[in-house]
Amino acid sequence: MRDETAAAEPSRLQTGAAPLHTPAPYPGRERRRATYAALDLGTNNCRLLIAEPTFSGFRVIDAFSRIVRLGEGLGTSDRLSETAIERTVEALRICRTKMQSRGVQRAKIIATEACRLAVNGAAFVERVRRGVGLDLEIVDRQTEAYLAVTGCAALADPLAESVVIFDIGGGSTEIAWLDGAAANPSTDPTLRIRAWDSLPVGVVTLAERHGGAEVTRRMFEGMVEEVAEKLSAFALRAAAAATAPHFHLLGTSGTVTTIAAMHLRLARYERRRVDGLWMHDADVTTAIDDLLDTRLEQRADNPCIGRDRADLVLAGCAILEAIRRAFPSERLRIADRGLREGLLMNMMREDGVWNRKPVR
Repeated sequence: MRDETAAAEPSRLQTGAAPLHTPAPYPGRERRRATYAALDLGTNNCRLLIAEPTFSGFRVIDAFSRIVRLGEGLGTSDRLSETAIERTVEALRICRTKMQSRGVQRAKIIATEACRLAVNGAAFVERVRRGVGLDLEIVDRQTEAYLAVTGCAALADPLAESVVIFDIGGGSTEIAWLDGAAANPSTDPTLRIRAWDSLPVGVVTLAERHGGAEVTRRMFEGMVEEVAEKLSAFALRAAAAATAPHFHLLGTSGTVTTIAAMHLRLARYERRRVDGLWMHDADVTTAIDDLLDTRLEQRADNPCIGRDRADLVLAGCAILEAIRRAFPSERLRIADRGLREGLLMNMMREDGVWNRKPVR
């Protein structure tokens, strides 16, 4: 691959607080509402959402998701590998093309744990800026946790006076305790955060340390114990969470959506059936047990898992199991949403799009 930093610098999409005024994508046709983009570059996935605001939320007009494994090898090294960088740069170029073709006027583009940990994380960000034309922002752990809450909180039971929200990522796991009942849907949900943490363990790093191809129940318990140790400080601070009326867990990640798909016995993944699904505690246990009984090839052949995630899903289940043991709950709500939705909500809230009169 040629040296991206030596290439001529392309024009960049503006990111951050100030809106970028660009021509309407179709000549002679006036754009009636702003178009926003949110890109989340994690340790495992590169995900993009492009959306337009609606009366009380937003409508997704384009999306992209690709497993890039940017953090591959970080469990044993401190650098992003050239192979992982090349995969990621290719995915980011696709995202930039989509953003341009949709006439995106404001974008937020973030990188998380892999870039936080890697000694060449900042160099990678500069390479993307010069070679792709996207300004990646490496966000801190608190920002990531708060974005997960912002993106998922709408699915919390409005009667629940306590909710534990978690996001199982590739290199880290964000977890937060929301205390008190929700005031109304438009209120910033992060105002309810009583405690939060970012655990330095995710599906990629855990699988690399313990193995993810063929996982015995003894290996699985070893992963659960490692996560439980890292979770213990937060579990102590949030010990009162599970005693509140209507308490429940709310999870987002490929792990929990896979558990939901297994429970529903889907022949192929269907977001509309998974996002917002309530699962009973016993059903979660059954789905995890069923996955533990599978071999790598069986998981790879499952269309709701796939070959790219077959060696990671049981590590994710171990993280989920540690959270369930720390915060016993009869109910788990599944969210197929997260950081990207949180980014979109924040940008639109900052721009006051829901305070304006609707465009006619």
